[in-house]
Amino acid sequence: MTLIKSISGIRGTIGGKSGDALTPMDIVKFTAAYGRWVMETTGLRKIVIGRDARISGQMVNNLVTGTLMGLGIDVIDLGLSTTPTVEIAVPDEQAGGGIIITASHNPKQWNALKLLNYKGEFINDNDGKKVLELAEDTAWEFAEVDKLGKVTYDDTYLQKHIDKILALPLVDVAAIKAADFKVVIDCVNSTGGLFLPPLLEALGVKYVDQLYCIPNGDFPHNPEPLPENLTAISARVLETGADLGIVVDPDVDRLCFVNQDGSMFGEEYTLVAVADHVLRNTPGNTVSNLSSTRALRDVTEHLGGVYEASAVGEVNVVTRMKEVNAIIGGEGNGGIIYPELHYGRDALVGIALFLTHLAKYGKDILQLRNGYPQYYISKNKITLTEGMDIDNLLKQVEVKYQQQLYSTIDGLKIEFGKQWVHLRRSNTEPVIRIYSEGATVEEADLLAQQLIDDINKLLN
Repeated sequence: MTLIKSISGIRGTIGGKSGDALTPMDIVKFTAAYGRWVMETTGLRKIVIGRDARISGQMVNNLVTGTLMGLGIDVIDLGLSTTPTVEIAVPDEQAGGGIIITASHNPKQWNALKLLNYKGEFINDNDGKKVLELAEDTAWEFAEVDKLGKVTYDDTYLQKHIDKILALPLVDVAAIKAADFKVVIDCVNSTGGLFLPPLLEALGVKYVDQLYCIPNGDFPHNPEPLPENLTAISARVLETGADLGIVVDPDVDRLCFVNQDGSMFGEEYTLVAVADHVLRNTPGNTVSNLSSTRALRDVTEHLGGVYEASAVGEVNVVTRMKEVNAIIGGEGNGGIIYPELHYGRDALVGIALFLTHLAKYGKDILQLRNGYPQYYISKNKITLTEGMDIDNLLKQVEVKYQQQLYSTIDGLKIEFGKQWVHLRRSNTEPVIRIYSEGATVEEADLLAQQLIDDINKLLN
């Protein structure tokens, strides 16, 4: 059993002992702390909640709702929803914050409370630490019977979210409709099955083959949208002669595509393609995290913009985007952040922008993919002894490569021309994660092995 407390929320496996997993006691404890933080920082007594379709969702939802009502907080419950939809609803409802009940790409035994501020954005490091502090202070005061919060159920935000996407200047419904795309979708039996079909219909896509679109939480495969988990949609795209496949994770904030030959477009290139479309029409700057592909930098600079890197984590990407006034950003895991709509990863707006780009490019997704700079990322890790001084170890590696361009805003990233390697400590286990990128798989692997060898020599 696992319980992980971080700045962005609380996640864990369902069942087990309190404090060791995400049990009812833990759900109430952290919900109460968050509710108290919202009231203390905003003075507002209204919070928006929504959940993905995982099996434990209703149970967690009931506990969250009851706890917030017990604090005297009104709840706007969107029911089965998506992470970006809740993010949009928070400012629209003038709420003090939002809770998304989802463990994102984690398997079905996991669930989580993702915490938003009054802007509908993930809470930052300082605010997250304050919530965790409040969770340890159990001297809470709950509302008397006449001051209990009320719950309002609102199922209108699916359409509101779609309407906001359709209103964006860079979403061209006429072009998408004229392209007459034939699409297969995989929604891993979560809330994407409720949102993608009406979105695609609104965009003028007539042929949509639905794979795993029943929102019952019975994930038919590992829900993380990685190539090894997407064999079914790959086969279905080939079988149906579709133009492309579209895949989202359980809470619909990550997006990836399948080419017409069944190969993967590559979730690293989801952001690259969408940014290409945005930058061609509204020149500006871009941001992604240090572990994302260099291809975004190449495309940005080619189109006259400036690329900036942030520490890993959506809240860090958003912070950097605001600092440099970026018009598009995100993460290499298929996360698109388009500030014209809102500051959060949003697969739905990503789909609309991508299909517009593809329709105007010429409908051939494989040709589009092959037109971008070709890079390959290798992902590795080194397991260390518990309690080892990882920061000192990374400092020694930094000294060894001090003649190279490097960054220490999140671990250590070293550049070797257009190749790079990023070393960062895990927040959940005693390991150093090693991501590297090169023009070929072999180059990326070789660079990773070089750094692994360096670390092993230092350890010995």
